Amino acid sequence: MELYRAHVLICAGGACLSSGAKEVEEALIKEISKCGLEKEIKVVETGCVGSCELGPLIIVYPEGVFYQKLTSQDIPEIVEQHLLKGRVVKRHLFIHPETREMIPSFRQIDFFRRQQKNVLRNCGAINPTVIEEYIGREGYGALAKVITSMSPEEVIEEILNSGLRGRGGAGFPTGLKWKFTRQGPGEEKFVVCNADEGDPGAFMDRSLLEGDPHSVLEGMAIASYSIGARQGYIYVRAEYPLAIERLGIAIGQARERGLLGEGILGTDFSFDIELRKGSGAFVCGEETALMISIEGKRGIPRPRPPFPAQQGLWAKPTLLNNVETYANIPLIILKGAQWYSSIGTERSKGTKIFALAGDINNTGLVEVPMGITLGEIVYDIGGGIPKGKRFKAAQSGGPSGGCIPKEHLNVPMDYESLQELGAIMGSGGLVVMDEDTCMVDVARFFMEFVQDESCGKCVPCREGTKRMLQILTDITQGKGREGDIELLEELGMRIKDSALCGLGQTAPNPVLSTIRYFRDEYEAHIKHKKCPAVVCSALFKAPCQHACPIEQDVPGYLALIAAGRFDDALALIRQKNPFPGVCGRVCTHYCESKCRRGQLDEPIAISQLKRFPADFQRKRRIQTVTLISESREEKVAVIGSGPGGLTAAHDLAKRGYNVAVFEELPVAGGMMAVGIPDYRLPKDVLAAEINMIERLGVTIRTNTRVGRDISFDDLRKNYDAIFIAVGCHVSLGLGVEGEDLHGVYGGAEFLRGINLGERLPVGGRVVVVGGGNAAIDAARTSVRLGAEDVVILYRRQREDMPASDEEIEEALEEGVQVRFLVVPKRIVGRDGKVAAMECQNMGLGEFDRSGRRRPVPIEGSGFTVDADTVIAAIGQVANLSFLDGIREQIAPGGRIDIDSESYQTSLEGVFAGGDVVTGPWDVVNAIAAGHRAAEEIDRYLRLKKGEPPWREEMAKFEIPIEIEEEVVERPRVKMPMLSPEERKVNFQEVELGYAERMAMEEARRCLRCDLEID
Repeated sequence: MELYRAHVLICAGGACLSSGAKEVEEALIKEISKCGLEKEIKVVETGCVGSCELGPLIIVYPEGVFYQKLTSQDIPEIVEQHLLKGRVVKRHLFIHPETREMIPSFRQIDFFRRQQKNVLRNCGAINPTVIEEYIGREGYGALAKVITSMSPEEVIEEILNSGLRGRGGAGFPTGLKWKFTRQGPGEEKFVVCNADEGDPGAFMDRSLLEGDPHSVLEGMAIASYSIGARQGYIYVRAEYPLAIERLGIAIGQARERGLLGEGILGTDFSFDIELRKGSGAFVCGEETALMISIEGKRGIPRPRPPFPAQQGLWAKPTLLNNVETYANIPLIILKGAQWYSSIGTERSKGTKIFALAGDINNTGLVEVPMGITLGEIVYDIGGGIPKGKRFKAAQSGGPSGGCIPKEHLNVPMDYESLQELGAIMGSGGLVVMDEDTCMVDVARFFMEFVQDESCGKCVPCREGTKRMLQILTDITQGKGREGDIELLEELGMRIKDSALCGLGQTAPNPVLSTIRYFRDEYEAHIKHKKCPAVVCSALFKAPCQHACPIEQDVPGYLALIAAGRFDDALALIRQKNPFPGVCGRVCTHYCESKCRRGQLDEPIAISQLKRFPADFQRKRRIQTVTLISESREEKVAVIGSGPGGLTAAHDLAKRGYNVAVFEELPVAGGMMAVGIPDYRLPKDVLAAEINMIERLGVTIRTNTRVGRDISFDDLRKNYDAIFIAVGCHVSLGLGVEGEDLHGVYGGAEFLRGINLGERLPVGGRVVVVGGGNAAIDAARTSVRLGAEDVVILYRRQREDMPASDEEIEEALEEGVQVRFLVVPKRIVGRDGKVAAMECQNMGLGEFDRSGRRRPVPIEGSGFTVDADTVIAAIGQVANLSFLDGIREQIAPGGRIDIDSESYQTSLEGVFAGGDVVTGPWDVVNAIAAGHRAAEEIDRYLRLKKGEPPWREEMAKFEIPIEIEEEVVERPRVKMPMLSPEERKVNFQEVELGYAERMAMEEARRCLRCDLEID
């Protein structure tokens, strides 16, 4: 036998081959020969290594160095540096996504390290076309053992004791199925392997057959010995040419060595296997349809009983298991039932292979113990969701399965637990979906697949799924009607109860599970004609506009800016947003998260472009006038002058109402004025936009507290309608000892004091607790007040922080430190003042209902941080003391209950919206609430007089159409900014704004998704 100093294993699984593995292999062989290393280095083709996302890839043994995402051009360097000179080529190593550390060995990569490869033990480790390599790893040892030292009954008993359940879907006990088949009538019996893997996104069976075909052949041979069969069939999809090729090679090699055919291993046991190619009909994955197809007939299910164990192929007793089930058998025989049953859960034993696909960083094949949680698979092995998106759901079991939402990331992946959630294990397909997935569209996709694949034999499946598909299609196209959800549920249950075969009976599962967990998405599509995930294109013109809470015509104003028509752009923006200058600075820019340009290079700077025309006009001191269509006698009181209250006042004034805004603070603007520092939102920008609202005739009474300066009852008597739009200005406490010490502030109170001109001494050391924008603002403000050591303590991880990424990065640039997974335990004082904070480090526990890992204390990890000031910015609530006389209106958590459709409280003529209803949110959602409240108040007042609601005649703009003939990658134009050194010493605005040329250039990057191209 030839000896080599190194082996280079190259993944030759289907995914790697499709991405260029063959070219990489040819380059390897050529370069090794060129360097004269043919007798020292052996190149080995293997089956699927599992990490499909990283291919083409090679592993260099004996070190196990893992090189990924290779091309043929990378090979000369690897051969020369590593194989010839012994130097690892670092630029091709795997890089940890969080630590950015280069990891040389595949054994240290979480994707591999956290798996337990039993069934996949040979995949990626041997050449699947060389039987000697399989035999060298105990291959066919189990077959030799059973036919020379065990009776068929003993083999079946061993499989029963192992607890192995069928890996094809339903999880029926394998040993029990074998026992029933052995007891079946007659001498002639058959063994069948179901390799007709038809679930979208599933590739477990294909990878096993490509990477370790002999383990399946050996498992089938042991099964045939146990039940008394002489003939076996593997029913494999014709779309798996590589699997068919390697199976054919393996069967031929096994026959040549006396491991298949007559007199196996010199005994009187005979068994042979034939391949049968399926034509791709999904229904042939159902066992009775599969066997009918093997017989050469049309593959359609037949009623059961009789079950295949009594009457299967050609009416003879037939054992049918899937690929993974058979591949488990040799291991159980060699290592014993006790070893096997020690893995997994009480009722789900062993390991399970999953095909990870969809919105996940590490797509590929993974093998894990039964009972591992979904969250561990998605995050610890799968590496989480790409581009910082949030996990939304996972589809388990394919078209016959169901969706598992984020609140169930702790679910153990076993048969019983998944069934309780309305999903199934299936063959192991696991499709991960992020926040940009529409669950109604997912249900429609699977129903379309099932309907297309239905054999049509039974009415419930043929007609029922067709009707469900029609309803789902209507919903995604904006044609949904009240009652559609209930009709889908009824149809689904009827089909489950009456369809002929298992596929038909499980066809409604994706629909029923998405309704169960995402009913609100269905309702949004039906009631509001909105697709929250911005997927159903029939419901919107452009993704950015649909994602915006106020449905701003983003493509329109971008096109106008690109054309240099800045005044028109501003006029178009102001049709929906009375605060373009404010939102252009502090908006959460949901629009950018859905911008299709981001799929090419970077999202367009939609928010920053919004401020440009407002700044352009303000600098020229141009004042626009909004026309009021009529003058009405009704009076409306608005409590609170934040973005929601002022937007409602703006809209109602345009409709002709007399509007008075009552504000407790000495300035108007609510949290825009006192919760956002000048370096993000200069006061003159806000004042200019409030002034435009006042010019409509809106009266703003500052320093007027309802409940003190004017009673709520008086407002009800003197005004025809009231809109409660108070913000959340009261900070939540930390709930720890020492909060009463001098130097402890709430985040909202701290920022309010600074914005109102107070000089709050912070000292040199400031500790901020929290992770939202208020915490970041408090920290950055402290830097500007002269603090030298500013630390933010956050109880979760960086990706969990609700603060915007831009704000976090700017804070870090300014010297703010952020410590993650830390909670305060006690504030330590000296002479009545803050001196330090005692803290504790946290670890990551189970997932909570939000889909984030719950922080858990680490015993003995306490530490102390010196501090002169502590700022608690962990959340705020509204001050509703003016409603003391009507406490029944206040819901738990200090929020006001309203009717979600009319925005009205249970008090006649009293409406509420914004933070006081939702809790602390952002400016643009408050503006949206103000628009909606004004609309409902107007409807309420006009209907009292028998008048129809007001309809605004929007000005029309001729939007220019200029589209790049060839779209090329072009990153966004960077916003000019003050340097960190400049901005740390004052409150001057950090973002300086685009120049005209820059704004036009950035706007021209728009792909104009709103245009309908014939």
